[in-house]
Amino acid sequence: MELQSLKNRFDLIGDDPKFNRALEVAEQVAQTDLSVLVSGESGVGKESIPQIIHSNSPRKHKKYVAVNCGAIPEGTMESELFGHIKGSFTGANETRKGYFEVADGGTIFLDEVGELSAESQKRLLRVLESGEFYKVGSSTVQKTDVRVIAATNVNLLQAISQKKFREDLFYRLNQIPIELPPLRERKGDIPMLFRKFALDCADRYNMPCIELTRDAQVLLMTYRWPGNIRQLKNVVEQIAVLEQSRVIDAETMGKYLPKDDIHPVLATPQGGFQEDSFINDKEVIYKMIYTLKQDVDNLKQVAASGGFSQAATQNITVPQSGNDEKVIVVSSEGDTKSEAEDLSINGAYKQKILSALKKYPRNRKAAAEELGISERTLYRKIKEFDIKK
Repeated sequence: MELQSLKNRFDLIGDDPKFNRALEVAEQVAQTDLSVLVSGESGVGKESIPQIIHSNSPRKHKKYVAVNCGAIPEGTMESELFGHIKGSFTGANETRKGYFEVADGGTIFLDEVGELSAESQKRLLRVLESGEFYKVGSSTVQKTDVRVIAATNVNLLQAISQKKFREDLFYRLNQIPIELPPLRERKGDIPMLFRKFALDCADRYNMPCIELTRDAQVLLMTYRWPGNIRQLKNVVEQIAVLEQSRVIDAETMGKYLPKDDIHPVLATPQGGFQEDSFINDKEVIYKMIYTLKQDVDNLKQVAASGGFSQAATQNITVPQSGNDEKVIVVSSEGDTKSEAEDLSINGAYKQKILSALKKYPRNRKAAAEELGISERTLYRKIKEFDIKK
């Protein structure tokens, strides 16, 4: 099946290479009976992978059972998974089928598999190896034929080292690993996902669709999204329902993002940027643009309150449509007027580097730390921008 057709069928949005690769692997492995382990942070959409695998497999006309292992009390886990017979424990008033018996011939999805108890892990390993299990309270062996797909948002290798997860079970589940990237690593997909959720919300509640200003898009793409896609969807729905304006700027957007989490991908304890968090240099530029926009807003407020002298003016670059910024002159009357000369993003980046080099003329390492990049990257940029000593 063509990748875009697969996305349309399962209502998936995004063109990130890692995301696309995860979907391709899911489709490729569907025709086999190999166990699959889906990993990724909470909220990245891991539940879509087992649905893709099951619906494209020879088992698609049989049962698909999804089990959230983290939501089942430990005392009832084995009964839920493997069933029990009447009288096996207090409250067992009748014999009951477990999920593995219900899913016979089909697919079972074990979400948050890392939450299974040691005894449940032991029973699961036996099912995977032989297809055999016992109902709770029974001595009769039963057989089941299921395809097992598991998912986890914890590091199972670390859990193994801490004796919290069986190593043999891990390798049995991990025959085909599929990893979904967090939203902060899918920067280019964020505006598309926002648009989709905004359209869905507008259609559901019969209201005009919300749109973002350029600075709001910058904030959206520099935020680290600890709750991933689930958090983004919640934010879109909150804004759509609570805000009167249908055009959302960065100030409004910021009200719906926890203050402690704004820009933590970019921030370091020294106030610079973490280079390891960037996909490319564009990330740095986004941060610079957003910071400069805030400076402009502050200067406008000072000008409006008479804080500038009669002759004082200030030149600031602010983001415009596309990838270019214009030079804005803030006058004593608080007016703004665009000059004819445009300053490219690369120009803004070069100016930032020049400022750091001027601040630390004999210490390239300190200048690099000021910019939040490595010293090696700084030398590369000096050469790229032809900055003379």
